[in-house]
Amino acid sequence: MDGIKSNKVIWKDGTAKNITFIVTKDCQLACKYCYLVGKNEKERMSWQVAKSAIDYILDHKSDFNEESVIWDFIGGEPFLEIDLIDQICDYIKKELYIRGHHWFNSYRFNFSTNGINYDSEKVQQFIAKNREHLSIGITIDGTRRKHDLNRIWKGDGPEKGSYDDVVRNIPLWLKQFPHGGTKVTISSADIPYIKESVLHLYSLGIHEVNINAVFEDVWKEGDDDLFEQQLTELADAIIDGGWYEDYACSFYSENIGKPLDPVYDNTNWCGAGRMLAVDAAGNFYPCTRFAAYSLRSKKPLIIGNVHDGIDRDKLRPFLTLDRTTQSPQNCIDCEVASGCAWCQGENYDAAESPTIYQRATAICKMHKARVRANNYYWNKLFRKLELEGRREEYEANRKTSNPILPC
Repeated sequence: MDGIKSNKVIWKDGTAKNITFIVTKDCQLACKYCYLVGKNEKERMSWQVAKSAIDYILDHKSDFNEESVIWDFIGGEPFLEIDLIDQICDYIKKELYIRGHHWFNSYRFNFSTNGINYDSEKVQQFIAKNREHLSIGITIDGTRRKHDLNRIWKGDGPEKGSYDDVVRNIPLWLKQFPHGGTKVTISSADIPYIKESVLHLYSLGIHEVNINAVFEDVWKEGDDDLFEQQLTELADAIIDGGWYEDYACSFYSENIGKPLDPVYDNTNWCGAGRMLAVDAAGNFYPCTRFAAYSLRSKKPLIIGNVHDGIDRDKLRPFLTLDRTTQSPQNCIDCEVASGCAWCQGENYDAAESPTIYQRATAICKMHKARVRANNYYWNKLFRKLELEGRREEYEANRKTSNPILPC
């Protein structure tokens, strides 16, 4: 939401090049809603593959002419490969300096971690060395009940939740990254715990709670009604409790739930094709969601490799994507279409044929429920501000603050 004192900064306004290293497909957890269906302990990136990827990217400066870059590290759990990551980051910094590259001192190293080994000596040494160029988010789903419902340790024994193993590291993380945000995932089974979970995360000191409902077709009859109820009750709690002053939840945004503008709203929601991902085999992808371990029913969509470079013919279809080329007409005509998100990889995986031009719409009823609750939130907040004589203060602050982007 756009809180009165929201200070969330989107680094470089989202214009930086995003380059992702899939350093491992292993993870300590086996989250039930995880879209990574092919996680394993064997596929780990080697130093030679990582170096070759960096060299290719930096050797082709004209093909990567964005002013800034985000070097993103994912898994599985990326910090399982902290030694490799440390070596990669040192090499990147050295090469940017030696080459006089335009990304020198205009880069970020980005991580989304499960937080389990955040306090390890090697991870902490890495953070201390790279602190000024780091963005780290720890994923904690909310209360113990919600978190442990899905985020469980892998293994053959009885289910064991990971809440205690994560929450113990939240104070250290917030001390180092006081404006750090967490990512919460909503699936059918945990809808009843949304309100209590967001408020719990606030109570832990997390000011930015970014939430998204999964794009996969997992939703059951009545989920949208329960979803709306939870978001409406959460809206009451946030506004009545004054949380909106300093805390934010991405479910509430003034920019959603409106008809599309035919000129300004015909962009692609997803950045696939403008990002670049590389896996342990040295293959390039338009996004990590097109790698084999992310796909249930389709073959991986490879656009090149570290030896032969990027195949522009395979990349070109992604650069032509917009809302119109992949959406059914009822989505274009929908009166609440703005803010309705999609994932390009899920579009591809769920499509009737191997195409990226067929939009998956399993999230439709959940978006509409969110819009109804979102309207309730803003109507109630504006009434409160009007009664308190603070509407002008809010409007003035909103013009100078950065809105929270939906997940």
